[in-house]
Amino acid sequence: MVTVAPRTRLARSPPARANLLLVVLGVALLALYGAGLRAKTGDDIKWFIPVALCQAALYLIAAVVITHARAARSTLVVVIVFAALFRLAVLCAPPYLSDDVYRYVWDGRVQAAGINPYRYVPADEALAALRDDAIYPEINRRDYARTIYPPAAQMIYWLTTRVSERVAWMRVVMVGCEAAALYALTLLLASCGLPRQRVLLCAWHPLLVWEIAGSGHVDAAALAFICLALLARRRERDTATGVWLACAVLVKLYPLVLFPALYRRRSWRMPLAFAAAIVVAYLPYLGVGVRGALGFLPGYAAEEGLRDGTRFFLLACARELFGGARVPGGAYVVFALVMMGALGAWALGARERDERAFIDRAFVLAAAFTLLLSPRYAWYYVWLVPFVCLLPPRRVAAVCYATLACFLLYHTWQHNTAHDQFVLNAQIILPALAVAALVWLTRRPRRPARPAVLINETSEGQL
Repeated sequence: MVTVAPRTRLARSPPARANLLLVVLGVALLALYGAGLRAKTGDDIKWFIPVALCQAALYLIAAVVITHARAARSTLVVVIVFAALFRLAVLCAPPYLSDDVYRYVWDGRVQAAGINPYRYVPADEALAALRDDAIYPEINRRDYARTIYPPAAQMIYWLTTRVSERVAWMRVVMVGCEAAALYALTLLLASCGLPRQRVLLCAWHPLLVWEIAGSGHVDAAALAFICLALLARRRERDTATGVWLACAVLVKLYPLVLFPALYRRRSWRMPLAFAAAIVVAYLPYLGVGVRGALGFLPGYAAEEGLRDGTRFFLLACARELFGGARVPGGAYVVFALVMMGALGAWALGARERDERAFIDRAFVLAAAFTLLLSPRYAWYYVWLVPFVCLLPPRRVAAVCYATLACFLLYHTWQHNTAHDQFVLNAQIILPALAVAALVWLTRRPRRPARPAVLINETSEGQL
């Protein structure tokens, strides 16, 4: 008598077939990365966006292949090899989509000279001796903006530039941070009982390749610390969770919203480690005062429409709905804070249905914050990509769409009015919300597991 478990999933594709499909898709994606590098100026963005959207289509096919492929080491090797090739192809070209990486190198150079990077704008005469023809002319907002990046990012810049002050080296370091994030993600996948090869959903995502290898965005470091925090939370290491999450916040402030999801009730170690790491990191930079250590953050909030509300898509929808009526931006900010506060309270009080429930809560908080913020730049979607690996495809379909469609935001290079921003966000957010609603409406209620079937047999061949 043999016990046969009920069939609960689709048949898996043989590794050889999946590997062949992935190789074909990988070669096609690699060719498109080469084609995308043809863009060199602002006018070429019309060329780049269709290339990136074609890559998005191929990525979705690869995602289907990997989610239906049997777990095999050879498949993981194919995923890693092509992920490396994608990044090498982009690293060989100068940064094109963003010039933020020049500010990173400059901040590292300023610190090496013994100067607090929050003290002066790059154009200040006090820093005249540090100027050159390669980095300084490319710094954005150099005439009026002090640095905006928090202390952990500043430490990364200083350490990186002590090896080399070349932009190419800074981008290599950011790719190394991304590699650390992907490694932590593979450990987390294995810990959750998921095939490690599903890391493809992050490693092959064109948004990460263009924004990290291509532009060298420091979001790569935040991504690494977020993945390490998730892994530490999965292993119930509260001190490490607090430290890694604090490091993520000290690179980009917004991972703070994940705190309620990663906190374990009745544990004092995680919040204590988090607070201690924040304080220790800021201490070397407080010579300019607490407000001064915020750098250009207040000015950035005004410049990017965070104060008057022109940045927020949901607020723009409300203003359109009421015939252009002046809905106060402050009222929206209060609304957003109340919403995030309510979700944070839910995350703190939610029951632990299983060992992976905290990932669901972290995903909800991250997605809600991104929706409420309505990013103006594509790289602000990067931190959502790891969740595509960790959650069922139906659960993340909307975010998968948003992280691929966000390439449309590069149209702001040519059309940068508030209405243009509203239209572009509508093309990203409204379909994503529609997909999320469809998934929720068609969800299947949980059913109790079917009992195993007992089959009598006289020989193994009759089964």
